[in-house]
Amino acid sequence: MSTPTFLGMPPFPTTAREALKDGQLRANLGRATATIRDKRLRAIGELPDWEALRETGAAIKDDVLARLPELLLQLEANVTRAGGTVHWARDAADANRIVADIVKRHEATEVVKVKSMATQEIELNAALEDEGIDVWETDLAELIVQLGHDLPSHILVPAIHRNRTEIRDIFLREMAAAGRPAPVDLTDEPAALAEAARLHLREKFLRARVAVSGGNFAVADTGTIVVLESEGNGRMCLTLPEVLVTVLGIEKLVPTWADLEVFLQLLPRSSTAERMNPYTSMWTGVTPGDGPQEFHLVLLDNGRTGTLADPVGRQALRCIRCSACLNVCPVYARTGGRAYGSAYPGPIGAILTPQLRGINQHRVDEQTASLPFASSLCGACFDACPVRIDIPEVLVHLRAKVVEQQHGHLGERALMAAAGATFARPGRLAAAERFGGAVLGGARRLRLRGPGWVHAWFGARDLTPPARESFRTWWRKRVH
Repeated sequence: MSTPTFLGMPPFPTTAREALKDGQLRANLGRATATIRDKRLRAIGELPDWEALRETGAAIKDDVLARLPELLLQLEANVTRAGGTVHWARDAADANRIVADIVKRHEATEVVKVKSMATQEIELNAALEDEGIDVWETDLAELIVQLGHDLPSHILVPAIHRNRTEIRDIFLREMAAAGRPAPVDLTDEPAALAEAARLHLREKFLRARVAVSGGNFAVADTGTIVVLESEGNGRMCLTLPEVLVTVLGIEKLVPTWADLEVFLQLLPRSSTAERMNPYTSMWTGVTPGDGPQEFHLVLLDNGRTGTLADPVGRQALRCIRCSACLNVCPVYARTGGRAYGSAYPGPIGAILTPQLRGINQHRVDEQTASLPFASSLCGACFDACPVRIDIPEVLVHLRAKVVEQQHGHLGERALMAAAGATFARPGRLAAAERFGGAVLGGARRLRLRGPGWVHAWFGARDLTPPARESFRTWWRKRVH
């Protein structure tokens, strides 16, 4: 099954304009995000120490980032001691090659997958298909996206842009080509849609020899990998196949089980608005006669080391992929996730994707450079983040990097240079105030019109006219 990718998508302003034309998309997103947002507020309201938990989660993550080399080596040693094999992947190409080689070594022609942001980031599905390996998503929302030849639009609910009638039509049209067909009398009732997916996936679970997962957390001092999910498909993938391959971002560590306890409170409430996830799966290496008998852990860098080097931007690596920031973002709610051109949409995607793609090291493409500007800087994302990532701070920081790399428009640079020179000397500023007051003082409003960057700066803004008399002139008259 051909898998579309985000590669080559146009900049955010272009994709956002197209998304805004889709009334059905905005309606679907508006209903879904409002529902999740309200449920989350009720769930976190049950905990009197929620803010203390947020602060603790942020502190644990910062400690992990400060000790990352040490903790990664500890994790590797403990996974290996428990019978697993650890692989190190510098980038997406490395990770995809490692996974493909494992699958082909076992002469498998298909894999089942647990929902994973890391594998979406490296576009593993497309890479495996290029090697002749069929990939089956088993999360319900991911299955909908895959059968619809679509791209995900949300971290937690990838098919949030679809309503149930659209989902029914996708199942009726596409399921037969991918395996067990949907019932011909399938309705759009949620229970009926879930049953159709369950029957369709069951044969794949029972047949597959290799499974691929991501991981929410890895406990360094035991080598334990943790996956939280709500449907049970993850449990099937993690227990039935003979071989399990987990692709894990190197920042996903926690030092100890005591640290994990904090995140098992923060993540469910922030993501699914539950006190705990229905399925919390943990495994340490392999256990003879129980579950997969071969375990591979692929530790993925793919830009994380570069991100870690930025004192401001590195806080994005605290992210636990809960999607709370998406559900409160006014920009995301109107454009959806596909407009961001990345596996990571919304506010977190606007700061994480550019850094993973190397905005700190070199000039990036136009699409990536547009992402830090995909925000109103309202700050709702920071309030919602369970690990206190100051997303607005990082957005402004990355915007400055984009401007430095692009050097700005010639006219814009000249205007800023003139403003800088004027403010650098009190006498120049006083002369500018006198000139502005004499020429423009008393005007009702100022609106500059012009092409290109002039319109971009001033087309939707009225400027405050200068006073007829500056404060320093007013003060001088009264003092003397």
